[in-house]
Amino acid sequence: MRVLRLDTAEEGFAARFAQRLAWEEERDDAVGRVVSEILTAVRQEGDAAVLRYTRQFDRLEAARIAELEVDPSTCHAALTTLPDRQRRALEHAHARIAHFHQRQRLESWSYEDEYGNRFGQRINALDRVGLYVPGGKAAYPSSVLMNAVPAKVAGVGELILVVPTPQGERNPLVLAAAALAGADRVFTIGGAQAVAALAYGTESIPSVDKITGPGNAYVAEAKRRVFGRVGIDMIAGPSEILIVCDGCGVSPDWVAMDLFSQAEHDELAQAILLCPDGNFLDQVQRALDRLVLDLPRRAVIEASMAGRGMLVKVRSLEEACDLANEVAAEHLEIIATDPERWANRIRHAGALFLGPWSSESLGDYCAGPNHVLPTMRSARFSSPLGVYDFQKRSSLIRVSRAGAHALAGVAEALALAEGLQAHARAAAMRAAVSGDGQTLEGPARESP
Repeated sequence: MRVLRLDTAEEGFAARFAQRLAWEEERDDAVGRVVSEILTAVRQEGDAAVLRYTRQFDRLEAARIAELEVDPSTCHAALTTLPDRQRRALEHAHARIAHFHQRQRLESWSYEDEYGNRFGQRINALDRVGLYVPGGKAAYPSSVLMNAVPAKVAGVGELILVVPTPQGERNPLVLAAAALAGADRVFTIGGAQAVAALAYGTESIPSVDKITGPGNAYVAEAKRRVFGRVGIDMIAGPSEILIVCDGCGVSPDWVAMDLFSQAEHDELAQAILLCPDGNFLDQVQRALDRLVLDLPRRAVIEASMAGRGMLVKVRSLEEACDLANEVAAEHLEIIATDPERWANRIRHAGALFLGPWSSESLGDYCAGPNHVLPTMRSARFSSPLGVYDFQKRSSLIRVSRAGAHALAGVAEALALAEGLQAHARAAAMRAAVSGDGQTLEGPARESP
């Protein structure tokens, strides 16, 4: 298997490393034109446009949107009729994901200052959220759980799930996950038309406050374009994994398979290993060559590893951590003696997996933390999807009469400095009232 091998001690390393990391999303003009047309049509025509595009792209005939809505009893039936092993796995994953996210709930708070003013923060859940789930032959029940569970824990009033079903092919795992996670309504529509329906609303599909969940290039472009009218979770790039490993006490087969766990997603996925032990890097290379042979997605893995993969010899684990912070990878595994020590040096990563037993794939499905993670270095400024993405904050301000007198002078001075007379006078009017409610003459009293 062809994988780029680099050494930080060699001249020109920094430029070659940066070149390999570089990836910018290609904005396909043709995709943009199609999405723009779909968004406009759904906004103007509502249900009729959604039905038309569903016939065109999913080859699914329906006279009314009601025919594309899945009855809740169908979702519950899908759950109860799953093979026992699948149902138990789904229920176990759901319980662990819910347990983790319950710790993320934000609560309202307030305090009083010396004038009896009360200030605080009021926390409210979003009223309605739309969850996009890829459908058809592909099954992503984990995506349903990772998006729906934090929304429900946050207290979202209504969760609308959309999932394409090409030629009417409904995936029972997705429907079962929807029932388990508490989706309120499920529509078998997908693509940009589903995003448009969620953003603008139609006669039959209610508009939402936020749209989350992965999709293809058309879905990503639609989410980008409706942002502002609704919130979105993120525009995700290709999957990423970076492994920092000291080569001690871990099987090279484990490391190789963890690299493959992301490479198999997409030809553009990136898998990187940083290690100070050149001999261990050789062992991993041999493991890559051997283990890929019987994997069903071999062609995708080989393309990903050849195009964007790296095996990098570093001078130390300190240097590896510095490089990891530069990459800010979606998934970061630290397989080393005392992984906590090295984790303390990491500032930028979507999720950290510490120690040889912490396979990234466990995080994808059932560990508990969310698998919707920032990519393309956005971990430098953003975070995994969580309960906080489905709650919003409002500031609370209740000023007493004494507080109005105390603060008016400050507000008036700053407002006048900004040339905003009405602001200044609105503050001053409160201060120009005596204790008996009579209006006083003169300027507002200065704050002590």
